[in-house]
Amino acid sequence: MAAFPHSPNQTFRRLRGRNSPAEFAGMVRRAAKEIGETVSCDARYIGRVESGEIRCPNYAYERVFLHMFPGLTLADLGFSPREAVRGRSAQRSAPFTHKESDVLRRAFMAGGSATVAAATIGFTLLGDTRRPPSRAGESEAAAVEEAVRQIRLLDDRHGADALYRKAAEPLRTAYALLDAGATRQSTEDRLHAGAGELAISVGWLAHDSGRFDDARSHYAEALATARVAGDAGLEAHAFSNMAFLARDCGRPRESVRAAQAGRRAARSLGSPRLLSLLALREAGGWAGLADRKACEEALTRAHTEFSRGAAAADPEWMSFFGEAELESLESRCWAALGEHARAARHARRAADLQDPHFARNVALYTAELADDLARAGAPDEAAWAGGRVLDLLTEVQSTRIRSMLSGTARALVPHQRSPRVAAFLTRHATA
Repeated sequence: MAAFPHSPNQTFRRLRGRNSPAEFAGMVRRAAKEIGETVSCDARYIGRVESGEIRCPNYAYERVFLHMFPGLTLADLGFSPREAVRGRSAQRSAPFTHKESDVLRRAFMAGGSATVAAATIGFTLLGDTRRPPSRAGESEAAAVEEAVRQIRLLDDRHGADALYRKAAEPLRTAYALLDAGATRQSTEDRLHAGAGELAISVGWLAHDSGRFDDARSHYAEALATARVAGDAGLEAHAFSNMAFLARDCGRPRESVRAAQAGRRAARSLGSPRLLSLLALREAGGWAGLADRKACEEALTRAHTEFSRGAAAADPEWMSFFGEAELESLESRCWAALGEHARAARHARRAADLQDPHFARNVALYTAELADDLARAGAPDEAAWAGGRVLDLLTEVQSTRIRSMLSGTARALVPHQRSPRVAAFLTRHATA
């Protein structure tokens, strides 16, 4: 596949100023939140803009950039007119359009066939997914990366249950592309990284929807891909999710070992936030083993690394990991150690800190809060929090959250003489 020449966007580079690409990407994500948009901007995207590979941003990015630089037009930002990049060659190198994202969301939420989903979930540019190109090029690599972003976006908003089955076909296509080979080594490296991240994303959908064996298989596939490619970042990500899954499956020692393996892989990557998350994964395993001292030591490491702040080397997939997630993961440690009142304080803080746009996480943190309150002897507060989760479950589909809420309901049965508890139990049973 022929490459298309690009003219660097020097204007956009000047607007970035002294910020690193990763720092500027963070500014873009924050600006998006201010206007209710969600974009998966990272240092690589900024690099593609500045190199001229992205000649005109999609509609979501356009709105964000114009919000960041009021009074300027796309031309003032160094972009080409949209009508000038509508030809076939431009479409193959440009990011997915707002219209295509809408098609994807409708296909997922309407429960369309696997064939429809495969043609829309980030693979619009691939054509017939049953017959991928004989040699993958840059547009195919970009499509794999976009599939990962779209899965994460939809999971944040809707939860995993409606997405898992429909995400399997694009994953098969990604690995078929890897097997076919790429036009150049840089493209093959992108395909390895993209396919591995896609395997983790699909594994997470299985994990969150209670399909633990499937999740384990997908995470192992991602780990194998990472090791074949020599990709330490992907390896650390796979081990992080494997540690999380082992904790949820009741295998705390395996959780500890996976988290420690992830830490070894991540040691040279220069991302304190990644080390913080892996320390939290390890702390969760130690809590499951009832080793309070080791858990507290891991929690201390997690807070120390987190306090170092964001870094240019932070991977794109860690956009979910902020103070709210840190509080949530710590709350799970104290809950596992039987300190439910302390766990509730952290869970409440997690729910308060979480951006409401991420509905699944708000529901998760609130469900954790309800369970902790029920077990800490605060049944009325637990019932209130449980009712809030039921409100959120009208738009979020997550077996994990529903299972957690069912456990809370069982814990509240002895307190059903309370009118608030009775009302929650009745509503839960109906739901």
